[in-house]
Amino acid sequence: MAGHSAPEQVRAFYDAVAREYAEHFAGELDGKPLDRALLERFAADVRGAGTVYNLGCGPGGQTTAFLHARGVAVRGMDLSPAAVGEAARRHPRIGFEPGDMLALPLADGAAAGIVAFYAIVHFSSDQLRTAFGEMHRVTQPGAPLLLSFHVGEQVVHVDEMFGRRASVDFVFHRVEDVEAALRGAGFGEVETVVREPYPEVEHPSVRAYVFARKPSGIDPQS
Repeated sequence: MAGHSAPEQVRAFYDAVAREYAEHFAGELDGKPLDRALLERFAADVRGAGTVYNLGCGPGGQTTAFLHARGVAVRGMDLSPAAVGEAARRHPRIGFEPGDMLALPLADGAAAGIVAFYAIVHFSSDQLRTAFGEMHRVTQPGAPLLLSFHVGEQVVHVDEMFGRRASVDFVFHRVEDVEAALRGAGFGEVETVVREPYPEVEHPSVRAYVFARKPSGIDPQS
């Protein structure tokens, strides 16, 4: 699979379109019942466990806000300072901070869980493995991970979005590649849900949602 964008290119893209992007996507979960159901499942798993991070939270902050409304102690993190600022403006009661998934500014074991909805869409295979290694490093033993992505092998390049000049690659991933990268990073209990796109709601691509868990380190047979 060819195509990916360097972090500085991704940052520049979202810095350029942050306000328009937020306005377009802020209410997207309203039309996505499976997304809501899977986020509810994740929320029930992590509620009361500690601080959870939504990586690649985006300028709308909609996924972060959804979890926060369900009693999750969640913080949003994004590579783009403009995205972080826009999300914080829209959701002033939630903490948002800048951070690169390829080098997370978090201590080992700092996260009680991680959500990354469509946050791996600019990564090459090598970057994906790096990001999953970082997610494994910063999660507590036994902590869950929920991520989503577009399924396939194509790369969609854009030079403009919402009327603004901004260049970036959107990378689709095969389910088996993502699952293998997660296991390679040390995650277990990998479970994938795949769905067809919701007509007239989103880009017409197949979507995958993967639950995984960092092993607790406790052998139930011992």
